[in-house]
Amino acid sequence: METTLARRILLIGGLLFFTVLTGTAGFVLIEHYSVFDAFYMTLITISTVGYQEVHPLSQPGRIFNSFLILFGVSVMFFGVGAVTQTIIEWELQDTFRIRRRRRVIDRLKNHYIVCGFGRVGRHASFELQRAGAPFVVIDRSETRVEAAMKAGMTAFLADSTRDDSLRAAGIARAAGLVSALATDADNLFVILSARTLNPKLTIVTRASEEEAEEKLRRAGADTVFAPFSIAGHRLAHSLLRPHVSTFLDSATGLIGLDVSIEQVQVGAGSPVVARSLRDLHLGREMSVIVLAIRKPGGQMLFNPPAETGLEAGDYLIAMGGGENLRRLERLLTGA
Repeated sequence: METTLARRILLIGGLLFFTVLTGTAGFVLIEHYSVFDAFYMTLITISTVGYQEVHPLSQPGRIFNSFLILFGVSVMFFGVGAVTQTIIEWELQDTFRIRRRRRVIDRLKNHYIVCGFGRVGRHASFELQRAGAPFVVIDRSETRVEAAMKAGMTAFLADSTRDDSLRAAGIARAAGLVSALATDADNLFVILSARTLNPKLTIVTRASEEEAEEKLRRAGADTVFAPFSIAGHRLAHSLLRPHVSTFLDSATGLIGLDVSIEQVQVGAGSPVVARSLRDLHLGREMSVIVLAIRKPGGQMLFNPPAETGLEAGDYLIAMGGGENLRRLERLLTGA
């Protein structure tokens, strides 16, 4: 729309410039006006203000002025109409875009809500986008909302600390929420509202201050991350255990390799139920490494032995290439 408006403004400006230039030149050549008088005569003619002629016109001058009136007034009407049309189209486009976004959000189910598109929320959103997960971004900054939409994300302008904003994002149907606002107080408000509106929601948030971590957990956050603390740990690991740090970066996709760690749940109708890891030959046939198994009761088995049996509801924490992990997911879910 901005490009269309710019083209129309350039076209209108070009026509007006051509009209004024032609009229000025015509009055100078035909009536021998001074340049200023010719410019002034042209201006009052095409603007239809109704002033009298600067100097009496000859017959050729009146003929020229008649054509100038017809052309100049047409250009003025065209300019007003084009600008009006652009404004109306702009307003309608915003209305249709809002309605289209509302329909997209209304169709979302088991999606994620990202509150805040700052430095933390932006990276969380890009990770969700990379994983192909459905999500919606809420931010109170129009610039950030536009940036999210330009990146191909569903986003809308709102205050995520308000209940109606979370309802508009479909929180009742959501699977999880990321609260990445600038202050711990705002994150606290979001968590309290989100937990009330959807008690089953998985909520993760950031904490700027260490003493706020426990308060955020008590408010209902399932996981609280302290960016400064995490950065400090990673810096120390990079110094003390650089190879371990490089491995973690590769496993979490931070250095661009097609290797990641995923969690995959064993479905109730999966053919692997009651079978052992040894029977599946995951390492040989899929090039996937099972790092841990989280049992339905919450027990976490690290580096599970080959004879470990699988049951419905188990979560396998596996590492491997993207396509191999998708094959594992199809196997475990029975899809």
